[in-house]
Amino acid sequence: MLNNTNARAGVNKVIEPIARGLIKIGLTPDAITVIGTVGTAAAAFIFLARGSFLIGSLAIAAFILSDMLDGTMARLQGRTGVWGAFLDSTMDRIADGAIFVSLLIYFTNTGQWGLVVATTICLIASTIISYAKARAEGLGMTCNVGFAERTERLIIVMVPTFLAGLGVPYIQAVALWALAALTVLTVFQRLIHIHRQAAKLVDEQGAAS
Repeated sequence: MLNNTNARAGVNKVIEPIARGLIKIGLTPDAITVIGTVGTAAAAFIFLARGSFLIGSLAIAAFILSDMLDGTMARLQGRTGVWGAFLDSTMDRIADGAIFVSLLIYFTNTGQWGLVVATTICLIASTIISYAKARAEGLGMTCNVGFAERTERLIIVMVPTFLAGLGVPYIQAVALWALAALTVLTVFQRLIHIHRQAAKLVDEQGAAS
């Protein structure tokens, strides 16, 4: 198997020419970030919400590539900074929410109430996971822990959705309930991690006084 360095180098060989081409036609990293988010949300509501899982998954996968493109474009232009990171994170929340809400619409319309519950748990817990990290970092702590970070969540929800579009039975239900469990577990992992750091800071402040 390729190691991580070789894998990244292989991906860069594909992504960089595309990124350079987009820069040449005048697009900015911020524009690609927004286009990717709008495209993901549109594909989710147009296809996933009506049960067209196969084409919806492929369309969303294509737009999710913008996550790699915008970062590469920013690096090539020397434009990396806090604004790009903030915009990217904010747009990620919109895209993720659109995917889960679209699935909720479909499961509600088809009366699959168990999957409505599972998807709702995923949506709420995913939001808490992201918020906990942002809030912790705003308070000067770290929060890079947990089984279900964004990449893992997207893989767990989108690959089974694609396979469901191919007619594989039960896989989407199994994946969503598994993701629901993992996201709730990740929430607790982050709460415990932050609590330990907060307690340590209190102890250090008490020792210093």
